[in-house]
Amino acid sequence: MSRTLEQLVVDDLSIPERLELIGILWDSITDNPPHPPVPDSHLAEIQRRRAAANADPQGSIPWDEVRARLRGRG
Repeated sequence: MSRTLEQLVVDDLSIPERLELIGILWDSITDNPPHPPVPDSHLAEIQRRRAAANADPQGSIPWDEVRARLRGRG
């Protein structure tokens, strides 16, 4: 049962209201198991990235530093 934005009256919402609705919808999905299965390719990528990070701990930038750099760009 697919509905359109018009049928849901979503097209009348402002962009901030739509973004808030996205958050509400997302939370309703993630807060209620069962969660959708994670594809094997995603799990393999996580393992690959963990192994790379463990092999070179100095090769990454701490999140606080990244955030500070981004905020500095204003």
